Amino acid sequence: MMLRRFLIAGSILALSLPLVACDIVTTQNRTASTGQAEWTDGNLRQLREAIDRRAQHGLDHLTFEAKGDGPDAQTDLALRYAATLAHGASDPTKLYDIYTVPRPNLDLRAGLTKAMADGKLSDWLESLAPQSEEYRALSKAYVALSRQADAPATAIPATSKAIEPGQSDGRIPAIARQLVASDYLDKGQAGGERYSEPMVRAIKRMQQDFGIKPDGSIGSQALEILNLSDADRARAIAVAMERTRWLDRNPPATRIDVNLAAARLSYWREGKLANVRKVVVGDPDTETPQLGSPIYRLVANPTWTVPRSIERKEIAGKGAAYLRRNNMVRKDGWIVQQPGPKNSLGLVKFDMKNEHQIYLHDTPAKQLFAEVQRQRSHGCVRVEDAEGFAAMLAQDAGITDQWNKARATGKESFVPLPREIPVRLLYQTVLFDDQGEPVVRADPYGWNDRVSVALGFKAGSGARLRGSGGDIGP
Repeated sequence: MMLRRFLIAGSILALSLPLVACDIVTTQNRTASTGQAEWTDGNLRQLREAIDRRAQHGLDHLTFEAKGDGPDAQTDLALRYAATLAHGASDPTKLYDIYTVPRPNLDLRAGLTKAMADGKLSDWLESLAPQSEEYRALSKAYVALSRQADAPATAIPATSKAIEPGQSDGRIPAIARQLVASDYLDKGQAGGERYSEPMVRAIKRMQQDFGIKPDGSIGSQALEILNLSDADRARAIAVAMERTRWLDRNPPATRIDVNLAAARLSYWREGKLANVRKVVVGDPDTETPQLGSPIYRLVANPTWTVPRSIERKEIAGKGAAYLRRNNMVRKDGWIVQQPGPKNSLGLVKFDMKNEHQIYLHDTPAKQLFAEVQRQRSHGCVRVEDAEGFAAMLAQDAGITDQWNKARATGKESFVPLPREIPVRLLYQTVLFDDQGEPVVRADPYGWNDRVSVALGFKAGSGARLRGSGGDIGP
């Protein structure tokens, strides 16, 4: 059954899903002018029916009412609902200290006037929402889950006794499925009702990530991370739809998207997905911000100027021997790490244009890519096999010779890209499985709460990813 495919590695969140009625004032046979169009009974009916269908967009916890009974009030209502579909019920630039990802920009008043004149108000409103297959899948899942939310039941019930390694338990298959969906367990290691050693290792890794004693015992705390009710899943999917509405409907055909929540990078070339790889992003104490910022050059053999914040927290009090051991020198009052394989930026840096000093780069800490929760950096994005990724971008840009010569120098060298590559640092906790169905995953930064509250849900509570306190790299 499709609904049981929504799996979780994240927090338990509580909500109820009351259906909020929409109040649109109508008067029989009344018409009123708005620009070149009129509020006929037909237009009023289409507006009412469109708003009544708002659950398809995860908006049924919000009330849309006309503030008065005149035509201006109806126009205001229509524009408010149109704006919600076009670019979200919330403003991410107000929810977060930093949000610079490009957003939709439409002339809604002109669109409303034309739609009313053509008698196609309902069609126009629906066209404002994202039209992707992913958004439609989210919508279908949300509607189905909301119908079951009045009687939420956890998929894996807790009991007074924990499941210990080696024991058999009827809940093990469901636990294994959720561990697979969360990347803690390989598909081939799931099977049967015995709590096997591969599952024990997976549970211990999960416990460690979320700050629980990694004893491998599946008790209430472990189940809290794994379990979500149908209402919890519906809430996460509603947030996912809202985040999708924030985004430009026509992003650049060639771009790089980084999902901070899943720590994955997707490289799109001319509208087709060309490459997907793991990344390491900021940990919960040094979150990577949601940015829209292009890569404008590749840097071979980069140096790293240590930021003051890292110098104070990580290096202060360490002597000259530490600096020598890490190939660091002082220049003009700053600590600078020289080029080389032990440099915290590795051998490749992808320079980006933003005021926050956020960029993509290589790393000597390759072991972090084997982690499931890869929120481990000081805020920048570390790319798996960054050298291979740089070679791919150089080949696509026609600068392979220049790039190879720069690398061969062994010194910090800059190779400009003929065309900048847009990068979007996004945050999405709902992914899609091989069948195209939504899979709810962890909310490592706890960023879904502020969005869900803006959508009329209750704030969540539960397990949160623990800060790693990792290496000194950016």
